[in-house]
Parts: sequence; C-alpha cells; structure tokens
Amino acid sequence: MSPRRARDRAVLVVIPTYNEVESLPVTLRALFEARPEVDVLVVDDASPDGTGALADELAAADPRINVLHRTAKDGLGRAYLAGFAWGLARGHPVLVEMDADGSHPASSLGTMLAQLDADPARGLVIGSRWVPGGAVVDWPASRRWLSKGANAYARVALGIPVRDLTAGYRAYRAEVLAPLVARDDVDSRGYCFQIDMTIRAVDAGWAVAEVPITFRDREAGTSKMSTAIVIEAMLRVTAWGVLRRLRRPARRVRTGASTSRG
Repeated sequence: MSPRRARDRAVLVVIPTYNEVESLPVTLRALFEARPEVDVLVVDDASPDGTGALADELAAADPRINVLHRTAKDGLGRAYLAGFAWGLARGHPVLVEMDADGSHPASSLGTMLAQLDADPARGLVIGSRWVPGGAVVDWPASRRWLSKGANAYARVALGIPVRDLTAGYRAYRAEVLAPLVARDDVDSRGYCFQIDMTIRAVDAGWAVAEVPITFRDREAGTSKMSTAIVIEAMLRVTAWGVLRRLRRPARRVRTGASTSRG
C-alpha cells in the first residue's frame, strides 16, 4: 500500500513490527482509544506471520494508519530510522516510538506529549520504568535487576543523568531527529539504539525529561531480546563512555522527571 499524506500537525507514532500479528490490533485499539488524534506508521520487516498484510488491512479501513514495508529483518534501530525519515518527509512535528506488543501504556502518551510541549528546549521525553512512580509488571526479579543495573552502568559510564536510557517509549521533536536522519550515521541496533539516540539528543543541547510509566510484559508473541543485543549495548556504552571523557570535560545535562502519570 502506498503511504498517504500526513494530516496537518498530527503526532506520528512509529511502531516497528516483526511477527506481531496477534499484538498489533490490540495495541492500535488502545492507542486510538487514548489518543484518537494521532497518526500511526507501522514499519514491518517482512514478518513471515502476516503482520504486514494485517497492517495493510487495518490501514485500508482507517486513514490514520500507514504502513511502511521493509524487505528483511534489519534491526530495531534501522526500522525506527526508516520510520523517522518517512514522518519527517511528511511534516510531522512530533514522532513517538512505541512497541507493538502492548508493553507501553497508551494512556501515558498524553502526559509525555504535555511534557514535550511544556519546554521548547526539551527535545525528548522518555516513558521511564526506573524513575519514582515507574514500575514493571510481570518481569522476574532477575530481569528487573539486569535492566536497572545496565541502566545504572550506562548512566555512570556516559555521564548522562537519565535513569532509563534503554527505554523504547519516547517522544521526539522533529528538530531533534532531522539532523540525525540527514547524516545517516546511526548504526546502533537493539536497546543500544535507544542509548545512542539519547546521547545524540543531549550532545546537541536538547533537554530530556522522564515520565513514569507502568511497563507490562508482552502477552502474545515472542520477545526480541537476545544475548547479542545485550553484549552490543555493553561494549558500545563502554567505548562511548571512554570517548566522551577523552573529547571534553563533563557537562551539565538538563533533565527532568515528571511525578504525574498519564
């Protein structure tokens, strides 16, 4: 299906998919119940389970839904970058990252967008599990501690006081993403992509805010987490941390955390 023209000034929610045929309709239903005014771009990486075909059917019935088909599974980061480029080309002023599996609460999106609007210097708002008021449901203790520990390590190594650097629920101003997409030099994948994008936003001078969310583990489908993703993230964070300290002295980063829930 050919992508249609974006509605004027609509927020674009970018949802990458790979084998999410069960979860996608549920996620879209919850999103439109919470924020009926947003547009959606489903970026499907040639899912063999028919997710792309289902997305086309949903798009044919709802002008808010668009679909971008990619030819192969090529990583979360590249899927988001393709979605960002699509949205920027159509003039969307705010672009949101959201998982297809229902783990990100659509009810929190309004609070995230309000935090973005509250400060013109704020370029990124993160739906955070690890700020006061945030929570994770249905994860074993070992996975919670792994995520919290990895985020603590990244925070110290990089000198960026963001508590959930690996979070995948995010709202960006278009002005943050435009130069990154234009340069086409972001090659991180998996959770490392989220850390990379945070570093770039901060280093470009944008303020970052974190909004507490309740993250719920997927109810259908299969997690995309792998050992390779974790290893990539740890190696890259270590290298980035060393380079940041060699290149310039520590700088103060503007961050903020909202205590209200969406």
